[in-house]
Amino acid sequence: MATVTLHGPGFSTYTRSARLALEEKGVDYDLDEINFIADGMPAEQIARHPFGKVPALTHDGFVVYEVCAIGRYVDEAFDGPALQPADPQGRARMTQICSILDSYTYGPAISNLVIQRLVVPMMGGEPDEAVIEAALPEVEKAMAVLNDIVGERSHLVGEAVSLADLHLVPIYDYVSKTPEGETILQSTPGLRRWWDGIAGRESVTNTTPQLG
Repeated sequence: MATVTLHGPGFSTYTRSARLALEEKGVDYDLDEINFIADGMPAEQIARHPFGKVPALTHDGFVVYEVCAIGRYVDEAFDGPALQPADPQGRARMTQICSILDSYTYGPAISNLVIQRLVVPMMGGEPDEAVIEAALPEVEKAMAVLNDIVGERSHLVGEAVSLADLHLVPIYDYVSKTPEGETILQSTPGLRRWWDGIAGRESVTNTTPQLG
C-alpha cells in the first residue's frame, strides 16, 4: 500500500500539478478524490489544509499543503529525475514562473474564464459573459509573458522538465479547451511548441482530467 496520499480531486488544476510531480518521480501514491463541488469540503481536508483548499499531501504522518511546497517536497524526498534546476538562476526562474501562474494567471484563466466557460454550463448554469470578457486581457498578458519566457526552448527552464512546466500544464490544458483561450494561444507560438512537446508525456496523459 502506498504511504503517499494526495488529497484532492483529479479535475483540480493544482491537484494535477502535484500529481504530475509524483508521476515524474515515479512515486507510488494514492489519490483521495475529494469532490468538494458536489459534497463540500470535508472536515478531514480542512484539518489538513486550514484554508479549506486542495490539494494536501500526506506521507508517513507528514502533512504538507500548497502545491509549490508539495512539488518541492516530492522532488527532494523521493528518488527520480530532478524537477528543480541545479543552478541558482534556474531555480529563481522556476520560482518566478510558478509565482506568475499563481498570482497573475490562475485567477483570470481558471477562476474566471475556464470555470465560467466550461464548468458553469456543465452544472446547468449560464456563463457570465461579463466576467469572461473582463478576464481576457489578463489571460492574454499572462500567456504572452510566458511565451516570452519559454522562447525557443522546449521547456520553461533549462533543458529538462521542472516544477514550472508541471505548474503550467493544467492551466494551459484547460485554457486551450475554451474558444477564447484557443484564440489567445494562436499568438503564442513558443507556448504552443512547448505544449506539443510536453502533452504526450506519460505523466500528462496519466493525469488528464475527465470533465462532464
